[in-house]
Amino acid sequence: MTTSVFLRSPSRPARGSVLSVALLVAVLGACGGKEPNTPHVDSLSDAGASNTIMDAASKTAQTSNPILAKWEGPNGGVPAFDRVKVADLGPALEEAMKGKLADIERIASDPAAPTFENTIAALERAGKPLERALAIYGIYTSTMNDDAVQAIQRDMEPKLAALDDTIGQNRKLFDRVAAVYDARDKLGLTPEQSRLLWLDYVGFVRAGAKLTPEAKKKIFDLNQKLAGLYTKFSQNILAEEGSQMVVLDKEEDLAGLPEPLKKSAAAAGESHGHKGKFVITNTRSSVDPFLAYASRRDLREKVWRMFEMRGDNGDVHDNNAIIGEILKLRAERAKLLGYPTHAHYRLELSMAKTPEHAMSLMEAVWKPAVARVHEEVADMQKVADKEKANLKIEAWDYRYYAEKVRKAKYDLDQNEVKPYLSLESLREGMFWVAGELFGFHFEEVKDGSVSVYHPDVRAFRVTGAGGKHVGYWYFDPYARQGKSSGAWMNEYRAQSRIDGDVPVIVSNNANFVKGAPGEPVLISWDDARTLFHEFGHALHGLNSNVTYPQVAGTSVARDYVEFPSQLLERWLSTPEVLGRFALHYQTKKPIPPELVQKLAKSDKFNQGFLTVEYLSSALIDMKMHLQVDKPVDARAFEKETLASLGMPKEMIMRHRSPHFGHVFSGEGYSAGYYSYLWADTLSADAYEAFLEGKGPYDKDVAKRLHDKVFSVGNSIDAAEGYRGFRGRDAGIGALMRHRGFPVPKEDAKAAKK
Repeated sequence: MTTSVFLRSPSRPARGSVLSVALLVAVLGACGGKEPNTPHVDSLSDAGASNTIMDAASKTAQTSNPILAKWEGPNGGVPAFDRVKVADLGPALEEAMKGKLADIERIASDPAAPTFENTIAALERAGKPLERALAIYGIYTSTMNDDAVQAIQRDMEPKLAALDDTIGQNRKLFDRVAAVYDARDKLGLTPEQSRLLWLDYVGFVRAGAKLTPEAKKKIFDLNQKLAGLYTKFSQNILAEEGSQMVVLDKEEDLAGLPEPLKKSAAAAGESHGHKGKFVITNTRSSVDPFLAYASRRDLREKVWRMFEMRGDNGDVHDNNAIIGEILKLRAERAKLLGYPTHAHYRLELSMAKTPEHAMSLMEAVWKPAVARVHEEVADMQKVADKEKANLKIEAWDYRYYAEKVRKAKYDLDQNEVKPYLSLESLREGMFWVAGELFGFHFEEVKDGSVSVYHPDVRAFRVTGAGGKHVGYWYFDPYARQGKSSGAWMNEYRAQSRIDGDVPVIVSNNANFVKGAPGEPVLISWDDARTLFHEFGHALHGLNSNVTYPQVAGTSVARDYVEFPSQLLERWLSTPEVLGRFALHYQTKKPIPPELVQKLAKSDKFNQGFLTVEYLSSALIDMKMHLQVDKPVDARAFEKETLASLGMPKEMIMRHRSPHFGHVFSGEGYSAGYYSYLWADTLSADAYEAFLEGKGPYDKDVAKRLHDKVFSVGNSIDAAEGYRGFRGRDAGIGALMRHRGFPVPKEDAKAAKK
């Protein structure tokens, strides 16, 4: 592939995925993600997995367990969080797995000839109590993960992995799916049914359904080991993020920080048992602002090292050995399944299709991004020299001096912007955008009909045209002990119409530092973009309009799922949003037009840093998973590979390997972190469709976006959907223009046509 990277997908036969809706909770964004390559869970395999499953299933049934109960209430019901007890989680999952097995056994043993309805559609209906239990389990393990939940997680993850393997390796069930697949041309299926059938068939094959019993047993054993390692990796990070912090004794230590950040640090001190002191917690939304504004260089370095060394401290929570073992097991599994590497296995059903195509895009962007970093560092060094700081820019200086350069070049101080970025007002802005683009209306539920799992969480009812109920949106914005860092979207229930209308339930989760009582939460421009990004995932789910839950909403290829979310980021900076919702938290006056102009002029500022920070992580991820028959020392590999890439010494990866949860706390984004760049290539190109029309709120373009992208889920091929929206494939030109990098000649020529 040349530097003119066109995101087009080959024709069938190998596109798509099979989802185990009953096994996975969608966690998307910055984000983990609904795993799009896992088969349904079902009856006992011939690979030796039965003992593990039946031991779990044969325990005393807990038929009164509220976690398994059908969700009650209007609009398809909602989770009864007010009845959830952590002690019920394990028994609920055990009983639900038993019920799932019973459902699947009926399908696999049906004496009637296999049909779409009694096999494929039946799989969509199987195991509903398990879906409900796993929704609650996913919420607690990501947002309420105390010692008790962690113990349940360690116990259940191998059992869930075993259940997952059971279906993929069940020859009897696969034979029924294959029989329907072989007769597909004679069945008069709808396009969505054809897609679902193909996804099921391919998913079974990829799970090892055609392997020998011996090979299936090896796959089963590998997945058991991986499940335990994923849990250990994520719990190590959670432990360090929850226990490590920098405690500052006096206000002078906060020199340079704007007043709202000082108040947040004081509130964090109070909540962490350091009354009268100030705390910088080990989360990005606490660390990044400190690095941007704190004038004490020694404290910047201390905070930076705390954050960047998560999982790499040579103690009981060190993740380096775990990474090496995960990579080894993934490589072995890929070979058993017939793929040269884990990367080839993972990308087979993506838009990129092969690691080579993904690498081609990353390499096309890497060199211009690194060149821009060198320019940025030179600008920062000039400022430091002018101030007689007597230093060479280091990684803990980058954000601090970048802000100084921003001020000098664009007369833009982020402290001027932050008072206008109130979390609550921006939330209202997101709702307004959703109304303009998709006709949605959000209303907070205050009548007690919807319970929540924590007092910080709020629930909103979402309606569409004519007041029709669309779904529920839960908002969990604040950091707390036991909550995973970062920001993400969860799907509690997928939209479907297989047995009447079932509306979707989604949530957005973040880790903003909660202010003192009565104080508004003011966030950075970058955090505001993340807020819109995650809401884009939620809108992808809320717009879903398909029949079968497996292909609903965000259940799309990994390198396509970030496209809608990254696209929505662009609406944050529109004059309509800023004028209505970027209101000063004290005066309530809108952000001044001259400040908006400064933001627009600085739009491409620091793009070298942002791109290299992200892309270095994506390249390490891919290169690690392209290793063949070679043990990987994670720490050494990271250092040597970055050196070979020419990584600027003044910065580091956004996610160093020892805390790279996207890649090592599950299958998630393994060999797939490149997906953000791939999707942003699409989003940059797609936004230009609006600009070529009547602007960001062009109703005709928005309808096309809804019809071809946001509503169709995985019921059509991703590339086909994008072509339906844009009328062509996406090139790299829009991405490079958006970031201020040189546009390849091929894309420049195409743009002129």
